[in-house]
Amino acid sequence: MKEPEKAPWYYLFLLILAGESVFILPFVLQRVFRPTVLKVFELDNVSLGLCFSVYGFVALVSYLLGGPLADKYQPRKLIAIALWMTALGGLVFASFPDYFALQLLYGFWGFTTIFLFWSPMIKATRVWGGQNSQGKAFGFLDGGRGLVGALFGTLGVVVFSHFMSADLEVATLEESRFAFRYVILTSSAIVALVGVLVWMFMKLPEHKEKEIVIDRITVSQIKDVVRLPSVLLLMVIILCAYVGYKITDIFSLYAQDVMLLDEVASAEVGTFLLFARPVVGVLIGVFADRYRPSLFLFIGFVIAFIGAIIFATGMVSNIAYFVFLLSILVVAIGVYAIRSLYFAVMQSGKIPLALTGTAVGLISLVGYTPDIFAGPAMGYLLDASPGLEGHQHVFWMLAVFSFMGGIAAYRYFKLYGKRYYDNLKES
Repeated sequence: MKEPEKAPWYYLFLLILAGESVFILPFVLQRVFRPTVLKVFELDNVSLGLCFSVYGFVALVSYLLGGPLADKYQPRKLIAIALWMTALGGLVFASFPDYFALQLLYGFWGFTTIFLFWSPMIKATRVWGGQNSQGKAFGFLDGGRGLVGALFGTLGVVVFSHFMSADLEVATLEESRFAFRYVILTSSAIVALVGVLVWMFMKLPEHKEKEIVIDRITVSQIKDVVRLPSVLLLMVIILCAYVGYKITDIFSLYAQDVMLLDEVASAEVGTFLLFARPVVGVLIGVFADRYRPSLFLFIGFVIAFIGAIIFATGMVSNIAYFVFLLSILVVAIGVYAIRSLYFAVMQSGKIPLALTGTAVGLISLVGYTPDIFAGPAMGYLLDASPGLEGHQHVFWMLAVFSFMGGIAAYRYFKLYGKRYYDNLKES
């Protein structure tokens, strides 16, 4: 099939904006404000982890069913609808519902952010990248999403600080809820606005839109996708990588529990981590296209493993704040490099463009199962051994998954890395 022409830059800009906005309410606010979220919803770490598990179970089905949907309908429409529905969920979130309703809300978000959104986003990014810019496309996507998340996090901290009238150390539950409600409502309004922008402006010429969709997906096509070695390896790579990404959620809590920082300072640590993501994503995307994306994928796992060992051995305690941030940065470089590249290697893995949505759905069915087990596992480890010891156990988990992911990434590089590089030189 003829390769679609490259979409304009503003197409990627809107994709980046939408790509992180849709996850602000379910994930980014919890990453930046984890201690505050636990307080205002009256949860412990295990209970919050179980909310993520509900999200994960719904997402598991949504990955599988939503993949073919992305190959049949235009990404623009599915993405915009997903943003609007997710923003509506923010209104429920701002009411601080009881625990059962909160679990239902996370299930709803699992549907809106995955069934309607995930595969269309990946497919649209692949379309923008064309034949020779997959590393740049996905690096810019993840780096840009990181910048959007960081800006949301910064805005959230500013809004929270503005409406928090009491001293943080003595603030009551109602005072914390009052301030955090404005953070949620502001985020929801922006998510809905992004949906409008996507619907109106993230368009391709009609002939291009027809080239990237198919009218009917057959069982034989799905079987052909499943048989690809690249699909099976990406299932393992993304599973291990996503465990690492989920573990970055605890850095703001680590700042509070181990480094003894207050709520705002802990949120600032989470925001610092978000600002590392765009830098890593953009740089790794540019370098990967010049060399071999699958090689950089393997190197990312090696760096994540080293960072995990630094934390797991207890070295990051009773140290200077600057050294603490540098230690976080080591983990961030590894985790965000992997995250930027694991879909960028689909092109070298010979996965057909028109079946990208179906392939992403199948890969994600296994790859994103950490949405189910990572939250409760981290919550159990943290609550069973409060303080530094519990955090060490979490980082040992990261080390194990980084090691396994590194093995799978090395195998992918041996199968596809040289072939991709040779094709790139010929073009």
